[in-house]
Formats: sequence, structure tokens, C-alpha cells
Amino acid sequence: MSSNETDLRDEKPQFVLPLVVRIERDAPPSRTDALETAARAVLEILTDDRSLGEGEWAQAMTDWQDARIRKVVRRARGAEWRRAGALPGITVDGREAEVRVFPPVPLDGWPKELAKLQVSGTDLDDPAAPGPVPDGAVVLWINPELDMSAGKTMAQAGHGAQLLWWAMGDADRKAWHEAGFPLAVRTASAAEWPALTASGLPLVRDAGFTEIAPGPTVVAEGSDRFAPGLRLPRP
Repeated sequence: MSSNETDLRDEKPQFVLPLVVRIERDAPPSRTDALETAARAVLEILTDDRSLGEGEWAQAMTDWQDARIRKVVRRARGAEWRRAGALPGITVDGREAEVRVFPPVPLDGWPKELAKLQVSGTDLDDPAAPGPVPDGAVVLWINPELDMSAGKTMAQAGHGAQLLWWAMGDADRKAWHEAGFPLAVRTASAAEWPALTASGLPLVRDAGFTEIAPGPTVVAEGSDRFAPGLRLPRP
């Protein structure tokens, strides 16, 4: 994106896509499952009938995508989660994680039920190292040099999934959608990260508003099953 295109996006009214992750005190989800569930939640709202054509969310989705693409992840538990669940949106379940995504809202116009929720406190851990990437799943590679909270990383993974969706052809989109958006989020190795960022694959560059300095955060890579043309050549 050129600086002029960035300026034009910044001049438009700014919207944000809210995501809420359920984090109960006694049963928090694992970090990787939360990241993957958030990425799928973004894809689910992008492809929901209410977001398309004359759907009730379509204008908000268009306004959001015409400006700077912003996502914010907040956490909820107990009654907070139940109140969030009463608002229009989509709840996506992972193995343990539950993430609810809502249609975009103005940057300063959050519903009160969501505005009260905390952004901090989304630090999650993996009790064991994530396993191998499932066969056929696309991969969202996280920058190994960054130390981001789970909430920040969830938003970045969502950006990566969205950029990969935009880069896919119609046939790949259809197949990926029908399969339920199989994907994996993994931290890239320090050795492979430079090649990923120079590959021309969809690359998320954070603006540096929160937590980290401006720079690359996620590279989205297709798979042999979905978007094989969006893969890093390997020996």
C-alpha cells in the first residue's frame, strides 16, 4: 500500500472490528487455540450473509474495510460474556476457546456492554508446545522477534487471515470456506522469518499504536490444499 493510499484510508471515518474472548478464571483457553479461533472468527464475519450484499451488517463492513483495518480484542467472563452474547455477532468455538466477533463499530462508538470490557488481562499460555500443522491447513506465521499479549496476537492473526482471504482466488476461497477455514497459528523460526517477510506472501504490518513498534507481525501462507500458489518455496 502506498503512503497516499494510507493517507486516504486515514482520512475516512474510522471503525473497529470488536472481538471478545471468553477467559474464565478457572478454565482459560490455551493461547494457540485462542489465536486460531480469533482468526476463524474474522473469516466467519467476512463471509456471513449479513455482511454481504444487502445484509444488515454490509454497510458497516464496507465502511470498516474502506478505512484502516482495525481489530480490538477484549476479554469477558461470567455475566460479562453473557451480556456480550446478547449483542448481534457470531460466536466461534475452538477446542477450548470461545471468541465472539461483532460487526464493526465507530472507533469511539462501542456498545456499552463491550466498552466496559478490559483489553488487558489476555495473557494466555500453551500448556504444551503446539503440535505439527494439520494437513491442508493454511498457516499464519507470527514474528518470532515480538513479545505480544495474547489479545494483541489474536488481532494480528485475524489481520493475517483477512489478508490471505483477500489474496485468494474464488475457487480457493470457496473450498476454504466450505471446509470450515482450517488454519494454524505458529511462531516462525528465526531462521525462516526473513524469507517469509521477503516472499511476497500476505504480510501484516502493525501501525505501532499499541504494545509494539511499527513493523511486520504476521505472514499468511497457503497450503497444498488451499491457495497452493500462496506458499513459500521450500526444498
